[in-house]
Amino acid sequence: MALPSHATLKRKSTLPVWVSITWRVLAVVFMFVLAIGVHWFDRSGLRDNYDGHVSFADVVYFTMISITTVGYGDIVPVSQQARLFDALVVTPIRIFAVLLFIGTAYNFVLKRTWDKLRMAVIQKNLRGHIIVAGYGTTGSEAVDELIARGTDPGHIVVIDCAADALESARSCGCIILQGDATRDATLEDVKIRDASAMIVSAGRDDTSVLITLTARHLAPDLKISTVVNAEDNELPARAAGATTVINPVSFAGLLLANSCKSQHIADYMMDLASIDGPVALTERPVMPDEVGQPLSALATGVGLRLYRNGQAFGFFAPEARALQAGDLIVEVIRTRDRSA
Repeated sequence: MALPSHATLKRKSTLPVWVSITWRVLAVVFMFVLAIGVHWFDRSGLRDNYDGHVSFADVVYFTMISITTVGYGDIVPVSQQARLFDALVVTPIRIFAVLLFIGTAYNFVLKRTWDKLRMAVIQKNLRGHIIVAGYGTTGSEAVDELIARGTDPGHIVVIDCAADALESARSCGCIILQGDATRDATLEDVKIRDASAMIVSAGRDDTSVLITLTARHLAPDLKISTVVNAEDNELPARAAGATTVINPVSFAGLLLANSCKSQHIADYMMDLASIDGPVALTERPVMPDEVGQPLSALATGVGLRLYRNGQAFGFFAPEARALQAGDLIVEVIRTRDRSA
């Protein structure tokens, strides 16, 4: 992704909406008063084609008409000073006032209305999507891997509080929502009950556990994968409702330990975990023509484990000698047309 030619420091405004609108209104009023004052003190440079007399009301009228329109010609500047003031000051005030009102209307009315309409359309089409709560290093890697495995980015919804992280997710084609994933309203906005799975990677274990608890409360049957960094928090994450709990620190420690005694195990584990490797781990149900066959006889890959009635059995277990309908198989398959 191309980097911008310049960087800009930004932060969320601490001013309430009504204060921001008030400041804009006061700015416009100040410019109007300034123009009225100058026209009043230089009223000799104006000519009233109606009665020939320029009163204060005429000055107010002329100033308002000049700033908001091009004027009607009933009162006109005749002196050089008045014409220069109208050309060099009143005209910029007119442009600034118009832009200010248009910008205010867009920011506080049109943009919000348009965003609500777009959100309603997106929500209407959200079915079977994957929710990613937290778009840090782990969350972004998960999204990249999902896309590499063939998931449509338009079926991935990213929730984060950081605007820059969300902008990165949007550049990948994902649907984004800036908000707090620990709140019911936020998860309901992304249609959590209609989602197929959720990845929780908030960066803090306590936040991840709370998000998991909130998600499980709203969607009892949702598949939730939660990332925790401390081993002590794996049990709370499962108790909160996580279907799968992943500890990247522990996994990295296992790979480091294996790399001390073996040269290739860590590389092979990375190949299994990533779609970019020549092999990959997959999970699928047993096909009808495989019922009755041993796990070792799979034609699609190398069978490692099967799940039957919620229990896991390795390829060496007696249960693996004959597959049954309803079994789930974990196997190693080839992802590229070359030897693993």
